[in-house]
Amino acid sequence: MGVASVSDAAGEPPVKLDAAIVFAPAGELVPLALRATERGGTVVLAGIHMTDVPSLDYTRDLFLERDLRTVTANTRADGDAFLRLAERLHLTPQTTRYPFERLGDAVDDLRAGRAMGSLVACG
Repeated sequence: MGVASVSDAAGEPPVKLDAAIVFAPAGELVPLALRATERGGTVVLAGIHMTDVPSLDYTRDLFLERDLRTVTANTRADGDAFLRLAERLHLTPQTTRYPFERLGDAVDDLRAGRAMGSLVACG
């Protein structure tokens, strides 16, 4: 399945990560995820609800250009309302499909401004 390593929540990965996503509603995982990322790494908080994030130590947790982001937490009703609005406005989603073996081309197209809409990897 492509898994390189597995550990408990407090376990450190064998190598620093480029990015991490915290789905668990446990704020205490945020500093651990930040410490697991490489210089310039990104941690995304993807839960709708989360307990308080403990104090962060700037040098240990955020220094070296680490990025902490959240996602907008929408409800099912928000999604339904958005889809009704998109239909009224006649919005048509645009996607570009890339086979997994051409993911490098997708990145090149993004960098060169050739990509349109959402890029989707398919098998």
